Amino acid sequence: MKNITLALDEETLAAGRAYAERHHTTLNALVRDLLARTVHVDRTAAVEELFVLMDQAPGRSGGTRFTRDELYERR
Repeated sequence: MKNITLALDEETLAAGRAYAERHHTTLNALVRDLLARTVHVDRTAAVEELFVLMDQAPGRSGGTRFTRDELYERR
């Protein structure tokens, strides 16, 4: 696991430490958890958006089905 350095004002730092203590965790664990959840939500939203875009994309296959070999065939 990598370490990082954050710059926080004194008030935010004190409030963060107090919050972490009330929730029986450390400030480090709190920041790590919040960042992980934020990134996960962002990834999930991106995947959902891609599926919406794929559903809206106008296909031009005319109903033709391709095999995997045909899709990867170099011309």
